[in-house]
Amino acid sequence: MNIDTSEENVKRLAEMSKRMRLAGLDMALASGNNGSHLGGSFSSIEILSVLYGEVMKYNVKNPLDPNRDRFIPSKNHCVLAHIPALAEAGYITYEETLEFQKDGGRLTGYPQRQEIGLEYSGGSLGMAVSVGIGIALSAREKKKTSQIYILMGDGELNEGSVWEAFMSAAHYKLDNLTVIIDRNHLSYDDNTEKIMAIENLADKMNSFNWFVSKCDGHSVKDLLEAFSEHEDKKPHIVIADTVKGKGVSFIENRPEWHHHSITKKQYEQAREEVMGGAEQ
Repeated sequence: MNIDTSEENVKRLAEMSKRMRLAGLDMALASGNNGSHLGGSFSSIEILSVLYGEVMKYNVKNPLDPNRDRFIPSKNHCVLAHIPALAEAGYITYEETLEFQKDGGRLTGYPQRQEIGLEYSGGSLGMAVSVGIGIALSAREKKKTSQIYILMGDGELNEGSVWEAFMSAAHYKLDNLTVIIDRNHLSYDDNTEKIMAIENLADKMNSFNWFVSKCDGHSVKDLLEAFSEHEDKKPHIVIADTVKGKGVSFIENRPEWHHHSITKKQYEQAREEVMGGAEQ
């Protein structure tokens, strides 16, 4: 895969990530007392900016192109990253992002609308890898060039169905399938290792016969290099080390911000912190 890892492209995608965080904050404020998933969205901002800004192949004018790459959000609580990425890609306008969770709008909590790039409604965890395997098998059978990208939360690895799917993907040698683990070490209640330890994750995935990449999930450069890697006849897993709520000090590593409403004062502080964020 030809991926641009140049300094200029890294800077471009870092700026895209910053815009996406600001858009996510705008969406969170607009959702009011409904609340939103800021923590798990902000841990995956750079992952989504790299996918939509460089890696994935799609055409907003032909959203149902059978050769399009698919992004399957297994952790669909990344919606405050995903919808801004779709706006950056041109599927929707920035103004429409503010309709998130509004009655009559297209952007419900876990929406599926393929005409605007929303391929999968992942309200129930533990299923999307199996869904992605079906899509990858179909693409291979029909000789399509599609690549399938699935974003998972690390807490989701507590689901037994996930490991059955991992075995299946390796058995079918699905080298058109990439799973990204948003490894922020924090699920809804506590640290993942306290609830159900999953380390050493890379060793586990190697033993399942997957091709494994590890990277800093907030480094655009690291992510670009990870997605550039490939091994024939093996599915690819990218373990992206992240911080839940990355970019906003009072949200980072705080379980209560898995789903929370944001006040105007908090919004202003968060916006200032994001605007002052370092380049990646």
